[in-house]
Amino acid sequence: MKIVEIKNSIEKILDDNKAQNIVSINLKNKSYIADYIVVASGTSSRHLQSLSEILVTELKKLGHIGCRIEGRDSRDWKLVDAHDIIVHIFHPEKR
Repeated sequence: MKIVEIKNSIEKILDDNKAQNIVSINLKNKSYIADYIVVASGTSSRHLQSLSEILVTELKKLGHIGCRIEGRDSRDWKLVDAHDIIVHIFHPEKR
């Protein structure tokens, strides 16, 4: 899968699971850490956790293995490291 296809899949997974204010930022040729950052909001701490877990599970089904969740103990944010794409999921007040 190409990076743009993975990014589009991430956006769709987040949207299908009721993430809000989904924004993608293209970092290609601007940063060495990732090609894209996707930022989204969840409605509650439980929603943030669910979004991050669903995202990792669905990416694994698409063959994109090795994704990690950071911030498992945080109630305000989660980060999914999908290699060339970083996904930040925030509580709306913390965004």
